[in-house]
Amino acid sequence: MVRDKFGLAQMVMVGDRGMITSARIAALNQAEDGTQRPDAGAYGWITALRAPAIKKLMADDGPLQLSLFDQQDLAEITSPDFPGERLIACRNPVLAADRARTRTELLAATGKLLAPLLARVQAGRLTGAAEIGIEAGKVISRYKTGKHFTVTITGTTLAVTRKQDQIDAEAALDGFYVLRTPVPAHEMDAAAVVTAYKNLKYAGRDFRHIKSDDLDLRPVFHRLEERVRAHVLICMLACYLTWHLRRTWAPLTFTDEHPPAPGNPVAPARRSAAAQAKASGQHDPAGQPYRSFRALLEHLATLTRNQVRFAGTRATVAMLTEPTSTQRQAFELIGAAIPLTLK
Repeated sequence: MVRDKFGLAQMVMVGDRGMITSARIAALNQAEDGTQRPDAGAYGWITALRAPAIKKLMADDGPLQLSLFDQQDLAEITSPDFPGERLIACRNPVLAADRARTRTELLAATGKLLAPLLARVQAGRLTGAAEIGIEAGKVISRYKTGKHFTVTITGTTLAVTRKQDQIDAEAALDGFYVLRTPVPAHEMDAAAVVTAYKNLKYAGRDFRHIKSDDLDLRPVFHRLEERVRAHVLICMLACYLTWHLRRTWAPLTFTDEHPPAPGNPVAPARRSAAAQAKASGQHDPAGQPYRSFRALLEHLATLTRNQVRFAGTRATVAMLTEPTSTQRQAFELIGAAIPLTLK
């Protein structure tokens, strides 16, 4: 395991709902022979509850009540279902509004698609329970809103009604998420737990870069284990290099060079005024355009070396294209000169 391989005396693993499950939590504190590790308390974790568990905390005057968030957006609670663990409940009003708007739009779009189908059945142009069911299934599955509708079909009729109670129950969870951890409060307070969990976005970003955006880890065409491991290692090293380049070339891209420190860990991250000025102005004070990281790489790729042959001779001369100001600045930022010769 990671803790044994690197000799970690203390570790807190952070993972999403699918990564740190109850089975993996149990395995984290077990030795190879299945017994409890004597140092199990030194290894903590942070993860989030799934929606059914959150609903249970809300039901029957449970510990998670909406009144907790009248004047704050996070609250620490406990539950006998999670002995020895801290539960940090958070409510993001921006996320709640976004999910409510999305649900309303998807339900409205589904209703719009259902209208002509209902008219066809009512006019008798579509009959037969099987045929009606096929067409209704296509419509209901279009926006994945089937769970919010009750569909009644006969050979000549089609009735579709909203499950308003279920819609309201789902809406009650909008913007809520609950984190669970055994790490004591004197080591990580509630705000630190939320910050650690939200920092998973950086791991997700790096995995995205490795898998698709920049490095194309997959598909892997190797068959031997050592070659697969070597391939993944090279991609990991390339990801580390990319991370440094993104930071170093931030003045040339739309990257926020100095993101403001969030005063509230639950609130959405905000861009600095300088980053907003980049996005709105699109050009730096010298008139050079800002680019995305990928667009910057494509621009650097235009700095080429060509073998030029003069007419009437067999001699060739290597000529470098004239660097643009952006290309010059990119090399200056990484502390390297534009190579004049190949090595």
